[in-house]
Amino acid sequence: MRISARVDYAVRAALHLAAARQDAPIKAEAIAEAQDIPHKFLEGILNDMRRGGLVTSQRGGNGGYRLARDAGAITVADIIRTVDGPLVSVRGVRPPELSYEGAARPLLPVWIALRANVREILEGVSLADIASGALPREVTGLVEDPEAWDNP
Repeated sequence: MRISARVDYAVRAALHLAAARQDAPIKAEAIAEAQDIPHKFLEGILNDMRRGGLVTSQRGGNGGYRLARDAGAITVADIIRTVDGPLVSVRGVRPPELSYEGAARPLLPVWIALRANVREILEGVSLADIASGALPREVTGLVEDPEAWDNP
């Protein structure tokens, strides 16, 4: 699985909004500067997140962005799906829509299992979890394994 720049920036921007916990909206420029994200690229991402119902925007001098719902109700999976599409795809196709023949037939359950594991982690971690540093045990258990940090 590959995490795109759009996803990385979107999650970081959403975390910035979650951590701010302010009533006043935060300008895209402030988020971009704080997170070292190209401003114009971030504007497009925030617009996608607004259309996806993850953030709201307010125009004007006091305008900016805020989370559309509580940080505990927005998962990393929600953000990925909003800015990048399905969590797991093979050649742009969702695994349940694939079929293989012959020697490759047993490959489909591998892709389905991968999708299930990715969903379990990404749907189980909210912005509030990350912002508070209190990640779910399913995540901390995986990263405690030293092999998780090895390259290959």
